[in-house]
Amino acid sequence: MDFEFSVIVESLPMLFEGAKLTWVITLAGIGGGMVIGILAGLGRIAGTPYLGDEPHGIFIPVSVLTRYLSAGFVEGIRGTPIIVQAMFLYFAFPMLVRALFTIDQFRMEALTAAVITIMINAGAYIAEIVRGSVISVHKGLIEAGLSLGISRFQLIAHVIGPIAIRRMIPPLGNQFIISLKDTSLFIVIGVGELTRQGQEIMASNFRALEIWLTVAIIYLLMTSVLAMTLRHFERKMKIF
Repeated sequence: MDFEFSVIVESLPMLFEGAKLTWVITLAGIGGGMVIGILAGLGRIAGTPYLGDEPHGIFIPVSVLTRYLSAGFVEGIRGTPIIVQAMFLYFAFPMLVRALFTIDQFRMEALTAAVITIMINAGAYIAEIVRGSVISVHKGLIEAGLSLGISRFQLIAHVIGPIAIRRMIPPLGNQFIISLKDTSLFIVIGVGELTRQGQEIMASNFRALEIWLTVAIIYLLMTSVLAMTLRHFERKMKIF
C-alpha cells in the first residue's frame, strides 16, 4: 500500500480540532489538579514539624484526621487506573447520584467527566510532589524562621514555599506531560479529543498508517512544546 500525503492533508482540520480539545482538557484538568494537589499534599504533612511548630489542643485531632483523609485520597486515586476513574465518573457516578438523591435527570457530560478525571488523577500525584518538595526543605531554615517569631502562614509563604516551588517544577513538568497523554484514554467515553478524531478518520478511509503516524507526530509536538516551556521556567527560577 502506497503512502499518501493527501490523506494527511485532508485529515489535518479534524485532527487539529481534536488537538485543541486535548489542550482544553489538559489545561483545565491540570489547573484543578494543582489546587487539589497542593491541598492534599499539605494535608498529608499537616501538624508535622515540616510546616513549623506542632499543633496543640483541638488542632491535634484535626491534623491527624486531615493526614488520614489526604493519604486515603492519594492512595485511592494512585491505586486505580485512570481509565477506570473516567468510566466510573461517566457511567457509574450518575447512577449513584440518582440512587442516593432521586435526581432522575442527573447525568454527566463526557467532557466534564474527562476534565474532572484529570483533576483528581493529577491532583493525587501532584500531592506527592508537593509533600516531597516541602519535606526536602532543610530543617535549619524552618528553625531559623521560627526563631524570628514569624507566624506559621508567614513561614510557609516566605520560607518553605519559595524553596519548595523551585523543587516542584521538574516533577510537575513530567506530570503535566503524562496528563496530556492520558487524555487519549478518554476515547472510551466518547470525548472527541485527538485520538478519538484519529479513530473516526481511520474508520472512514482505512488509512491507518497515515492517520496514526500523524496523530503520533501531533502528540510529540504538543509534549515537546510543553517540555520546552517548563525547561524555560526551570532556567528562569534557577532550579537546584
